[in-house]
Amino acid sequence: MDDMASASSQAGDASPAVHPERLSLLGLEAADLEAVIVEAGLPKFRARQLWRWVWRHGLTEFDEMSDLGKPVREQFATMFTLDRPAVTSRQKSSDGTIKWLLRFPDGNEAETVYIPDDDRGTLCISSQVGCTLTCSFCHTGTQKLVRNLSVAEITGQVLLAMDELGDWPAGKPERRLTNIVLMGMGEPLFNYENVAKAMRIVMSGEGIGLSKRRITLSTSGVVPEIARAGAELGVNLAISLHAVRDELRDELVPINRKYPLDVLIDACRNYPGLSNARRITWEYVMLDGVNDSDADCAALLKLIRGIPSKINLIPFNPWPGSPYECSSDDRIEAFAAKVLRAGYASPVRTPRGRDILAACGQLKSASERARGQRTGTARAREAASGGDAT
Repeated sequence: MDDMASASSQAGDASPAVHPERLSLLGLEAADLEAVIVEAGLPKFRARQLWRWVWRHGLTEFDEMSDLGKPVREQFATMFTLDRPAVTSRQKSSDGTIKWLLRFPDGNEAETVYIPDDDRGTLCISSQVGCTLTCSFCHTGTQKLVRNLSVAEITGQVLLAMDELGDWPAGKPERRLTNIVLMGMGEPLFNYENVAKAMRIVMSGEGIGLSKRRITLSTSGVVPEIARAGAELGVNLAISLHAVRDELRDELVPINRKYPLDVLIDACRNYPGLSNARRITWEYVMLDGVNDSDADCAALLKLIRGIPSKINLIPFNPWPGSPYECSSDDRIEAFAAKVLRAGYASPVRTPRGRDILAACGQLKSASERARGQRTGTARAREAASGGDAT
């Protein structure tokens, strides 16, 4: 296992809900937990017992941990919390998509979305409150970055979804949550340390045991962290591309001004473990008259030539005040056909959760606005970015 941060550093990272003197177990890796247990004068094996109750069985009460004596359970209750994020609102789409608006102890909020399909269930999780990237077509980008989410706040999204979906014990064949995509609020590579730690916890074979092949990290192009994510986590990589010319991508995805296309493509070409069995997913939102021409398609194919790839064409999901419109169905189909003829898988992502503003690019927490404007009436919360696993 990778070297762990010291247990003392976790107190500020774990975001306990109401007991700041206690550590959140949701933010501790196995080695961190063992160190805390030993420091408390308990044998190491207690850490493994506790870990399995939390991450294999999803328990939220220490009293339910049947192989621990009452004195040990009581001691654990004074040391740790098992709190999930609070749910401000829950909406369910007509297509089965579920969107949660989650509230954290400091009053900030972020969204999580579960997307069910016939052969899998994908959880789209957030890594930040707000976003710093200001991509012009993305609703989330209209909310300023507030802060990074802690490890516990990231893993808490997974546990909360598994609670509702009835996925305990973890790893059962009929589980409903089979894939995770880091495509929610925020840029995960701007919160890499917490994201990486959270994903290592989720991937632990002694707990949830989700394979790295079932986790996809989506980035707008934070080039310095791409190789690191591949080497340390080995998860699938998705790139929010959306344009094949620097001048257009500078407008659509402003981080391109710092890491232009040639730098980004070079980092993707060298992504650790890249192969025909492990392809990079290129996310490409279809904007009418902006990036959907035959010339754009040809430039896209030239740009990624030689890179094992899959291209996700995403119909633009409108949001209030957006300056863009979605490409026509005929234009999207023609674009997809050219990509397919070139030998690339080119699924057109079916919009999910549009009726609850949970589709791709529609995510935007109401936390900033709500802080000073809460009333007893239901507010139309503008919400989470859908995702699909590679």
